[in-house]
Amino acid sequence: MKFCYSIFLLLLSQFIFAQDKPNVLFIAIDDLNDYVNCMNGTIRANTPHIDKLAQAGTLFTNAHCQAPICGPSRASIMTGLYPSTSGNYLQLSDTNIKSSNLITQQAIFMPDYFEKYGYKTMAVGKIYHNGDGAETFDEYGGRFSWFGPKPEERFNYDPSKIEGKTGFTQTDWAAYPGHDSLLTDYQSAKWAVDQLQQKHDKPFFMAVGFVRPHVPWYVPQKWFDIYPLDQVRTPPYDPGDFDDIPLMGQRVADVPMMPTTEELINSGEWKDVVRAYLACITFVDAQVGKVLEALENSEYSENTIVVLWSDHGYHLGEKNRFAKQALWERDTRTVLIFKEPEGKENQTCKAPVQLLDIYPTLTDLCQLPDYRLAEGNSLTPFLNNPNARTSYPALSFYGVGNVSVRDERYRLIQYEDGSIEFYDMQKDPDEWNNLAENVSYQEEITRLIKFIPGEWAALSRFSKYDINPYFKKITTIQKNDED
Repeated sequence: MKFCYSIFLLLLSQFIFAQDKPNVLFIAIDDLNDYVNCMNGTIRANTPHIDKLAQAGTLFTNAHCQAPICGPSRASIMTGLYPSTSGNYLQLSDTNIKSSNLITQQAIFMPDYFEKYGYKTMAVGKIYHNGDGAETFDEYGGRFSWFGPKPEERFNYDPSKIEGKTGFTQTDWAAYPGHDSLLTDYQSAKWAVDQLQQKHDKPFFMAVGFVRPHVPWYVPQKWFDIYPLDQVRTPPYDPGDFDDIPLMGQRVADVPMMPTTEELINSGEWKDVVRAYLACITFVDAQVGKVLEALENSEYSENTIVVLWSDHGYHLGEKNRFAKQALWERDTRTVLIFKEPEGKENQTCKAPVQLLDIYPTLTDLCQLPDYRLAEGNSLTPFLNNPNARTSYPALSFYGVGNVSVRDERYRLIQYEDGSIEFYDMQKDPDEWNNLAENVSYQEEITRLIKFIPGEWAALSRFSKYDINPYFKKITTIQKNDED
């Protein structure tokens, strides 16, 4: 009898504990750069729903990913580990995220950590690189047609049919298909709305992952119509931009399968690509709006934390490229918004922060015990005071030895061979003038170099990106050594 009573008290305490916690709505958007209207980028998309969320909470305008490509960025967010700790620098499968080394084996995925403290976890769409390939959520709503539907023949771009192009990409652009309902993101939003209309007895952690504006840039014609082609602007571009960029920087950023700005200028298609990207942003903003409206109309509206983020940025012609996969500002700068149920509204924070900070911020806001492996920092001081100071810059990694360090004003990039790029982002937001050899900035360069890790985890044998010749060579050597 005493044993049964003890079990009853334990279950009761867990029920009370669970009910006392806020819910979490965790919204991920793939390949979304700072063209979002509220970010005040060089180009501004029509994003009323994301803008509204920013006005209702805190917008971080200097947030950066930890890796400028989907797999390692999401692995870092969901484990709380820097790539320099995990070895997950390049693309990898969800099932291998925790297989790299002894530290990753101890990591706890974010959903698993919330489940440990009484949360029900649910997800739909692209959260990890493979959706929920790691199988960490209690309930997963599926991936539907994922990047589809796709036409039998591409509309505008196929590298396999272009002389000199190597590698594979899904890059293409067109007004397609005919209806929103045929797109994965439409289905993901519908699934999330349905979940928010249901009764949940435990606090929930709901992750909703949207694919667009990831390539192919396909959405129905009505989204293109928002952006008349003659009104589309192209971003800043300097044909001589690479003149002062180290050779290693050029090798790391090489994307031989992608179109270049020069190619699209010659074909007259640059504006078409920018228009398609903007159309995809506005389409996904509408899907975000459906989910936020459902939350607002639900019984959970007063007790749900909302965080919206994108896994990295994207070049749309800047630096002669249409890609992520580099350590410049357009690649690492991303969108990050937090909204608390009773938090401060309409706040903008310019401090350098990281997507890595999401994990400790959520555990902090939900009053959970600290996750001991978290290498980020809770952003709650900035939610209380967006002008708070920080001594931590944002670090982004792309391969062993390649790292960017971003503080409130400067960006330092150091490559494997020791070569450096350094930019004054206040005076040169387009990163056209590499100041690495300028004597006036040596003190700042020395200061930022001190934040670069002294020890780097070896590249995980599961982590690679064969499309880039530089990384393909490294992983091939590694494989031969293992054999």
